[in-house]
Amino acid sequence: MRQQNDRFGSWFNRVMPKGLYARSLIIIVTPMVLLQSVLAFVFMERHYNAVTRRLSAAVSQDITAITDLASAFTTDDDLDRIRQIAQERMGLSIEFLPGERLPPPGPKPFFSILDSSFTGELGKRMRRPFWTDTVGNSNLIEVRVQLDNSVLRIFARRSQAYLSNSHIFLVWMVGTSLVLLAVAILFLRNQIKPIEALADAAEAFGKGRDVVGFRPRGAREVRGAARAFIEMRRRIERQIEQRTIMLAGVSHDMRTILTRFKLELAFLGDGAEVEMLRKDVDELQSMLEAYLAFARDDTGEPPVQVDIARMLDDIRLNAERQGAAATATFRGNPVVTIRADAYRRCITNLVANALRHGKRVEITGARDARWLLVTVDDDGPGIPLDRRDDVFRPFLRLDAARNQDAGGSGLGLTIARDAARAHGGDISLGDSPLGGLRASVRIPV
Repeated sequence: MRQQNDRFGSWFNRVMPKGLYARSLIIIVTPMVLLQSVLAFVFMERHYNAVTRRLSAAVSQDITAITDLASAFTTDDDLDRIRQIAQERMGLSIEFLPGERLPPPGPKPFFSILDSSFTGELGKRMRRPFWTDTVGNSNLIEVRVQLDNSVLRIFARRSQAYLSNSHIFLVWMVGTSLVLLAVAILFLRNQIKPIEALADAAEAFGKGRDVVGFRPRGAREVRGAARAFIEMRRRIERQIEQRTIMLAGVSHDMRTILTRFKLELAFLGDGAEVEMLRKDVDELQSMLEAYLAFARDDTGEPPVQVDIARMLDDIRLNAERQGAAATATFRGNPVVTIRADAYRRCITNLVANALRHGKRVEITGARDARWLLVTVDDDGPGIPLDRRDDVFRPFLRLDAARNQDAGGSGLGLTIARDAARAHGGDISLGDSPLGGLRASVRIPV
């Protein structure tokens, strides 16, 4: 039973719509359809059938009475009087057909409440052979009764034995349901729009794009969520601005001291000790630049439309200038709205890491309706599977694992992942077809 319930739940989740608007509409439509179905069933089963049976019984009683009178009074004057009474008092049109017999029984309809009710009620009361026709397209019901020397043909209006105005109830029921459904769709759409606007604003902010024209609206709960999002965005932007100002001051002070060191070393002349000091100062400056690049946030950079294919080709040319064998390919529409400098720094750091540990680099890009994917493959020694998460930690170098010298500051992959996540994406590492490492950058577009 548990497995059956799990399978049914999985199937139900697959067939059900995923959107909030569609699900809310189903919540409104389903009870309405069930209610209308129950009302229609009760009406057809109780009221419609009962009234039809009673009308059929009344008409069958009139026809039986006319037949008994025609059997008891057989003179021409009596028959004319019976014909007049049937026309004026009962709404029946009768005719006597001398010397005729009943026609053969015709085909019965598969489902007809009128035929089953009327024929059944007439059979209960009529003691003579009779023939009925309730299937015709006219508004009349024809009944023929076998008398001694003739056939009594009777025409009755269909409305006398059949509840003919039942469609009015169905029309009103369906019409009001459609009106209520239209009103529900209109109001529901207006309630869903603020939620969609909030989702779009959160997605745009997660991708590092400007949120323009967003304001709280809709129901009280949706307004509260929108105000919380706006306040959260302000706190994040204020924190980033404070960090940027602090880093600008630190950068200015540290660079001033390093510049003073360089001037003092320039006056010391040449020598082995002086040369070692100059290398230490240069290394300290490069480490400072790398740290500031890592700590600096690029949210101030506005997103622009960039040709990714051209960007990857420029990165390939720079890699070839460093003596590496590099290729770059791209599939799909290359124009994407991103932060150009941050994304270029991300791909450049991955290519630089590949060049540091290999001699061949392949850059591959692809774009579909939702994602932009760029992979960087190298033919280096790769990274062990259990250490691939560690390389994204700041200032961590796996020199022993990559069998290289201690070059770099250990921030390249960290900066690259930070830039990818600022676009709402991420970086994953895997095995490359070239035998080395594959770095895949995927961001939403």
